[in-house]
Amino acid sequence: MLVNNLILGITGNIASGKSTITEALVRHGAALVDADRLARQVVASGSPVLARLVAYFGDGILRRSGELNRERLAQIIFADSHAREELNRMTHPAIARLAIERLQQLKNTPGIPLVVYEAPLLFEAGAEGRVDQVLVVKIDPVVQLQRLMARDGLDETAARQRLAAQMSQREKLARADHVIDNSGTLEEALRQVDELWKRLVVP
Repeated sequence: MLVNNLILGITGNIASGKSTITEALVRHGAALVDADRLARQVVASGSPVLARLVAYFGDGILRRSGELNRERLAQIIFADSHAREELNRMTHPAIARLAIERLQQLKNTPGIPLVVYEAPLLFEAGAEGRVDQVLVVKIDPVVQLQRLMARDGLDETAARQRLAAQMSQREKLARADHVIDNSGTLEEALRQVDELWKRLVVP
């Protein structure tokens, strides 16, 4: 029997609540491929990708254990667009290889109602071709700033710096097949997830 499960890409800007929406879909029964987890794998201690990052950024991005200090690297790349581009150039090909392999495996596995690919940089990485449809998690900019500051312990200047480093929400929404507005309560967001699940999965 030919299996061709739908792959739904989930993206949105920082602190929009992508993971909350993804987790709700997983609870419904979706299978998950998480780009952030893949990114952690490709820069694991001893990996060739991590070695290239250290050669470029210096060993100041490492913890004493030899693992990547993600917070330190984030400070560097959000303050320097060229550094951010270099990071993406060194990491995205390895992430892409893992993502494509896992998505294709799940796409051809019987009994999976939906495959979700949570990828914050789905559009920026040119990865929308890996998915069949795209869900963008939308958020009111004022709420987004407040959530980001609270979540990451950032002051307003640092938070705005990270927001400015991303593709605009408007551009992402223009390229979306589906939108969930996560500006309100959790209950409101989960209700939208239920409705989306019915549209995509329930016959």
